[in-house]
Order: sequence, then structure tokens, then C-alpha cells
Amino acid sequence: MARIERDFSQRPAEEQQDFLTQTWCNDCMEADLGMTAPQEFEQNGVVYIVGRCKRCGGEVTTELSEED
Repeated sequence: MARIERDFSQRPAEEQQDFLTQTWCNDCMEADLGMTAPQEFEQNGVVYIVGRCKRCGGEVTTELSEED
């Protein structure tokens, strides 16, 4: 299914901050290092926020569930 771009900046500021700080980096194997350059999109009915780890620059992906 096609990737549908969404506008991360349309989220409330507090919600944006939560998504930018509550992260997991698979390269650093550590939580809450932070994310830069967030991009939000929907694919196959699932919303994702993808950015870069503040420590190593590796890709960080957050998959949003219904309760998020």
C-alpha cells in the first residue's frame, strides 16, 4: 500500500515533545536519547514517526498504536 505523508507539526506541542524524547535507538540499544528531523506518515493503516537518533544519527522509528 502507498505511503501517505502526514504533518508532524500539526500535533499539539506537548505530544510532539513526547514523541521526540521517548525513543528507542536500535543502534545505541538505549531508550530516550531523543530524535531529530521527524517525518510522519501512514502506511497500511499504521502511523509511523521516523527520525534520527540524537546520539548516533541512526534511524529511529516510532509506530503509533491506537492508545498512543
